[in-house]
Amino acid sequence: MTFDSPLWHPFTPMQAFAEERAPVIAAGDGFELIDTAGKRYLDGVSSLWCNVHGHRVPELDDAIRAQLDRVAHSTLLGLRCDVADELARQLVRIAPRNETAEPLTKVFFSDSGATCVEVALKMAFQYHRQKAKPEKRDLFLKLSHAYHGDTVGTASVGGISLFHTMYGELFYQTAAVPSPTPPGYPYALPEGHDADSLPRWALAETDRLLGEHAGQVAALVMEPRVQGAGGLLMHPDGYLRSIRELCTKHDVPLIADEVAVGFGKTGRTWACETEGVVPDFLCTAKGLTGGYLPVAATLTTDRIYDAFLGEPHELRTFFHGHTFTGNALGCAAALASLEKYEADDCPANARALSAAIGERLAPLADYPHVAAVRQCGVMTAIDLVASREPHRPYPPERRMGHQAVLAARERGLILRPLGDTLVLMPAVGMPVSLADRLCETAIAAVDAATGV
Repeated sequence: MTFDSPLWHPFTPMQAFAEERAPVIAAGDGFELIDTAGKRYLDGVSSLWCNVHGHRVPELDDAIRAQLDRVAHSTLLGLRCDVADELARQLVRIAPRNETAEPLTKVFFSDSGATCVEVALKMAFQYHRQKAKPEKRDLFLKLSHAYHGDTVGTASVGGISLFHTMYGELFYQTAAVPSPTPPGYPYALPEGHDADSLPRWALAETDRLLGEHAGQVAALVMEPRVQGAGGLLMHPDGYLRSIRELCTKHDVPLIADEVAVGFGKTGRTWACETEGVVPDFLCTAKGLTGGYLPVAATLTTDRIYDAFLGEPHELRTFFHGHTFTGNALGCAAALASLEKYEADDCPANARALSAAIGERLAPLADYPHVAAVRQCGVMTAIDLVASREPHRPYPPERRMGHQAVLAARERGLILRPLGDTLVLMPAVGMPVSLADRLCETAIAAVDAATGV
């Protein structure tokens, strides 16, 4: 087959892709995507973890049309924008909080998950040089097997060798702390550890590294509760709270990358809320606009913000920005999405949807080629293996996760793999009644791919 498009697709082995006759999506309707041949597919990964309410949502469509009648975009460099101002207020209103933590009060807009994390990294770096007692801190702590984006800074704090090793000479200075649940957990554990001891050791190592590099660490960056692209690695209860306590103990800012886990996917608006944690930086994108337009935000505290205040000639300014920062159309979509999100109580729907998915996928517990089904809210992982007992992975050249995705596509369901982990992550607003179709088709795809 000749590939008839000049389009170069992200994270895609193009030689193989050209032979697979991937559908060309031309429309959306509710929680389905429709290709140019008219075939419908249930959107089982919420258009890469960002769609919230489905496609062609009247409230969001109307908000964007109304904004088009006013202005599509104007710069935030030297000017204000009414919808950007309002979205910032709303984000501060819904930010995680508790009685003892400094609240998140300031919002810096960008345009993607990578850029909002990059903003946090640069803010943290500059903050230490401009705070009341300046320090030169230029080391970032990251979790092993992390993924935070593909800009130079965010790739620096990533830990997936397949994605990041190529660019190592470009990177910031980092040190990795061990993930409490690495790939293969609990089947492939570091020597001398079991499933109970590993998280305790990971926290002890984090404490040790924070102490060893005292006065050097600019920030610790992590995805709270679930490491998404690392393989849907789900952290044990209490781990996030312990990391917050360690960061406070060592006076190190905590950057919470909520790009993938935020807006209801864990059953709360923010994954940080599941353990009462307020970070020093909170990064959000994906679901912020309901999956409609590229808007991202970095939230931080007055303490961080105040370090950037001064007379212009003092050069304390945060010299960073994007042409489409605070884009009016995107902010209008985000405001409409947030209004619908709250009116529909999407977190409650996500919790009900999560329970239904868990129940429907329960039969996979007896499948010889399924090592585990793991869930945190609607974030669901099905680990495919050549053998469960003894545990033996498929050879990489089999691309078994990808084969399951192709089988699902044939049956009218869009999924994505992370290696041989099949990912289900429906929109948090998806009706619970669609869980049957989602899970039955996913099980059929696993059967077809593994030959059960």
